[in-house]
Amino acid sequence: MKIIERKHDREILSKWIKTFPVVAILGPRQCGKTTLARTMNADHYFDLENPQDAARLDQPQLALEDLTGLIVIDEIQRMPELFTLLRYLVDQGRERKFLILGSASRDLIRQSSESLAGRIAYYYLGGFRLHDIGPENMKTLWLRGGLPKSFLAASDEESYLWRNQYVTTFLERDIPQLGITIPARTLRRFWLMLSNYHGQILNYAELGRSFGVSDMTVRKYCDILEGTFMIRILQPWYANIGKRIVKRPKLYLRDSGLFHALLSIEKPEQLYASPKLGASWEGFAMDCICRTLGKEDADLYFWHTHGGAELDLFWQWGGQYWGAEFKYEDAPRLTRSMQTALEDLQLARLWVVYPGKSSYALADNIQVVPLSHVGAIWNYEQTS
Repeated sequence: MKIIERKHDREILSKWIKTFPVVAILGPRQCGKTTLARTMNADHYFDLENPQDAARLDQPQLALEDLTGLIVIDEIQRMPELFTLLRYLVDQGRERKFLILGSASRDLIRQSSESLAGRIAYYYLGGFRLHDIGPENMKTLWLRGGLPKSFLAASDEESYLWRNQYVTTFLERDIPQLGITIPARTLRRFWLMLSNYHGQILNYAELGRSFGVSDMTVRKYCDILEGTFMIRILQPWYANIGKRIVKRPKLYLRDSGLFHALLSIEKPEQLYASPKLGASWEGFAMDCICRTLGKEDADLYFWHTHGGAELDLFWQWGGQYWGAEFKYEDAPRLTRSMQTALEDLQLARLWVVYPGKSSYALADNIQVVPLSHVGAIWNYEQTS
């Protein structure tokens, strides 16, 4: 299988490893964490899914306390008791760093590593980024998603089959391994239902009525899927600007390929004919930009008024407010909603992101931007 270098992720990890005694790479299963870690020139590598490596850590203090350099521990959620030991080893002050990898839920890893507070940094790794694979492969990335085995499959059919099996394995093996006892069939039906709310305001009570459960149960199921990196729940931005603002969150499935698999979309022509085409583009472009910005989900928002004005993505940088709208159109035009968002939120820039190839201005500080250009434009903004 072709290997795609993830230079951006390697560069960030190298900087973080120099800064923090412990760095944790979090992300969904099979997103490339192990492959990336093996490129970091580790001095010692422990894979806890390997019985030999697990046996070497039967007495972890004896195995680790004399080691120096970069020490990688893969699938650390299998030995959560290691976190307390890592704090002790870090505080010994020897010349060593730890890179730990976990496929468990984000919250489980963070709870387990509370003893490392002030000593650990968390790095989220998803599937391939757009600049990993090049703009000429954007349509393939959109259809198949960024999970390496899906993106690199020999055909769309093979990719689709792999993603369906991924969903089954996630529900039948990975979720129970987290100690979650919800039947796989139930969670699959719920996940499928969520796919029809992709890009929409999340109403827990309405979802509960549709699924025949309480809104608290819906929140629990959403927490599971969010914590295992399957969905993104985007919170609303509401400053006191004298307008009635939507204060419920918005839902997206993170990986476009898994979203398409849940909707039984296998081929490009099926995607282009789908009533979910616009929502699919919005979610795909949203994920690309969120990862380009390098911000935590907690620092990203959307904005929506009851009067109909809206902004798909809102963030702060350099003491200013920024925004993005996502349009699957040949040539997006200026709308009243864009002007309202620019004025009410006092945006420094508003990008209208589309699948075309040319940038052009719609108004002062409102720019139509091809998705493939966003990375370069953001780098320029950061250095100008």
